[in-house]
Amino acid sequence: MEQNCGLITGNKEPVPLKSISVTLSINDFVASVSATLNYENEEKVPLEAIFVFPMDEDSAVYSFEASVDGKKIVAELQEKMKAHSIYEDALSQGHQAYLLEEDDYTRDVFSCNVGNLQPGAKVAATLRYVQELPLETDGALRYVLPAILNPRYQLSEQSANSFLNIKTPIVPLEDLPYTLSMVATITSQHGIERVQSNCSLSPMQYLADDKTSAQVSLAKGHKFDRDVELLIYYNEVHSPSVAVEMGMQDMKPDSLMGAPSAMVSFYPDIPEVEASKACGEFVFLMDRSGSMGLAMNNQMDSQLRIEAAKETLLLLLKSLPMGCYFNIYGFGSFYEKFFPESVKYTQETMKEAMKRVKDIEADLGGTEILRPLCDIYKAPSILGHPLQLFVFTDGEVIDTFSVIKEVKLNSKKHRCFSFGIGEGASTSLIKSIAQVSGGTAEFITGKDRMQTKALGSLKFALNSSVGDISLSWKLPPGLSANVLSPEKTVIFRGQRLIIYAQLTGTMPQVESSGEACLKYTLQGRSLENRVTFSLQPKANKSFTIHRLAAKSLIQRKDLGSHETSEGEKEDVVSISIQSGVLSSFTAFIAVNKELNQPVQGPLAHRVIPWPMMLQDLPGYGCDLDYEEPLDNSVSNLEFASRSVLCERTVEDESRIFVGAGFYDVESSNPYKRKLASISMMKTSDSYVKKANFQNDNKGFGENFAMQLISLQNANGSWELDEDLTKILGTSLEDIKAANPAKDRDPSTWATVLAVLWLHANGEDLKCEWELLERKAVAWLHDNAGSSIPMLVQAANSLLKVSVTPAVFGF
Repeated sequence: MEQNCGLITGNKEPVPLKSISVTLSINDFVASVSATLNYENEEKVPLEAIFVFPMDEDSAVYSFEASVDGKKIVAELQEKMKAHSIYEDALSQGHQAYLLEEDDYTRDVFSCNVGNLQPGAKVAATLRYVQELPLETDGALRYVLPAILNPRYQLSEQSANSFLNIKTPIVPLEDLPYTLSMVATITSQHGIERVQSNCSLSPMQYLADDKTSAQVSLAKGHKFDRDVELLIYYNEVHSPSVAVEMGMQDMKPDSLMGAPSAMVSFYPDIPEVEASKACGEFVFLMDRSGSMGLAMNNQMDSQLRIEAAKETLLLLLKSLPMGCYFNIYGFGSFYEKFFPESVKYTQETMKEAMKRVKDIEADLGGTEILRPLCDIYKAPSILGHPLQLFVFTDGEVIDTFSVIKEVKLNSKKHRCFSFGIGEGASTSLIKSIAQVSGGTAEFITGKDRMQTKALGSLKFALNSSVGDISLSWKLPPGLSANVLSPEKTVIFRGQRLIIYAQLTGTMPQVESSGEACLKYTLQGRSLENRVTFSLQPKANKSFTIHRLAAKSLIQRKDLGSHETSEGEKEDVVSISIQSGVLSSFTAFIAVNKELNQPVQGPLAHRVIPWPMMLQDLPGYGCDLDYEEPLDNSVSNLEFASRSVLCERTVEDESRIFVGAGFYDVESSNPYKRKLASISMMKTSDSYVKKANFQNDNKGFGENFAMQLISLQNANGSWELDEDLTKILGTSLEDIKAANPAKDRDPSTWATVLAVLWLHANGEDLKCEWELLERKAVAWLHDNAGSSIPMLVQAANSLLKVSVTPAVFGF
């Protein structure tokens, strides 16, 4: 069954992009990437090929060149308006021209234009970039080559300058006209333990006997149906280090690119110290746009995003400490909140919130996150309860910089923990709102569980974090370090800290060393990490450290065309052009003047398609602004702003399937009525049955562990009742009879049984119920005390398990 939406090249014109080949070089935690786009014009008219693609927002793009008939044409980095003018002039004069630029509104979407591609011509356009690799909680370094460009929800008042307005074609995977290949070479002095991927890889080959170098590649026949993710495990990743890189010889010795640069990496050994149990206002901001109705990944048994969100909210609610404050927001084209203002966490407020969680759907339209954020920030602070904000979104917003600016303006009063759901989530949005507020960012892709990552971040929020961070240096006389990275205000346990610095003054002529010392405080205790390093700068033709440092500077100042002051814009352009690192105010431009054939009429435009993520669902539920009138023709919907692809059941024409649910044309919800008014496309019974199967089997509370967790009280205890006995698999009479402390509160017996059941049946998901178990154990110590070992022994016997009393602190 063919499905399409947006601008599909209906006449089946040949697509000029034939293949993408990627060469990846990973050295410890820095990746250097060379991506070549191979074009060929098989048509009889000259073309302008436009390829809009995603890239991680931390990527420092520093080189763009084209190879035409064996001749290399290197692009120059220019101020963006000037680059556009040169590009248009070159095309009008019959020259071949190449343009590479970053979008005005988000740092993680790029466009490559190849103009005046003559009939029969072959061109290879190569871009190069470097980026830091984030450290996962299990110690893996994560590299992602994005293959999915999600639609971005667009506000009507925003400029048409964004190339997210381009109606990017998306086609079924089998119709994708270009291929992807990737070879990765990995080196680390710490030794490479293993490499994992969500895609099929060739067997890893070690290039050195000591396993410090290895190579892997994508298996032949790789399908471009997902982001390519590599997880690299070294034998040791926690060692502090400082790398010093030589500057450019032809630059002023005290300039950004002329002076030596240092990259300092620390991994502070922070002990796990629980913060005050009743401290914090926890606000959960959950995306409820149409695209949240999609599956988490394209596997048959994948949980729907909105169902994962509901389960995540349940776990978060059960894991909060007594005495804190909380609220839950849902947002789309408009927003809803559970309570008019944050409420104290009690049994009553928790039960009310749980009841509402069960009813949430992906039914709020588009993705406007700014308005609920402003509502959260305008609320008065609660004395002694600092705001901890958890944002969950698939990141399909276009006003990225406006959101980042708002979070940054309020960074003194809160921390933001952000979660990008599904492939194609905006790295610019997710990473930046966490970074500017001192929180953490997580991406939930493939088989990752939203529940696991959310509870991990809640642990961060509940534990004491490191403060009073400072970096001092011991350097030879005449040499000083100028830190270029933004000031870090907080570090959580398990996080790595990377700092860039410029070394100015006179470098020693003889071999010598320096020392960097990271100092911080934890609950009033002063701690420090020291690292000694060589002051003999190493040459690097890519100037990797310099360019990463420049990217760090650019990110601090570059907030897009609407949010950046003129002074900051001038600084960004200056840093960008000096370092050769792309920004939203600059663009790479290359002109091949040897091709001097007058253009006959306008160039034919060919927008390169992206693969459609079918997600094993019959419809792609994109974000939709219900406030705007909808075209009744699916083929004419604007995919880049408010498109939706719907399917209907053969049996019932009044209900339509959009992502996660069937919606009725008689619904009182205006968004659902508008969806139901769109013309439908017929689907096979098999797809509908599959969708129904997923919905029936991913219902709220179907999982026994989640059922048990849903029964827990706010204070951490369980009631001894019929609901509990159904999960434990025994009768209420037998449980009461087996209770060795019949004269005590029966809740103590019920709570011991519940905790033992979780250990015996849900150990693989312990990270998700660890916090609520901690509450249960604390409650037991307050209410059962010395009788806990006796209760544990009796519970083990009744449930026929063997859980050690150590889990209760005995």
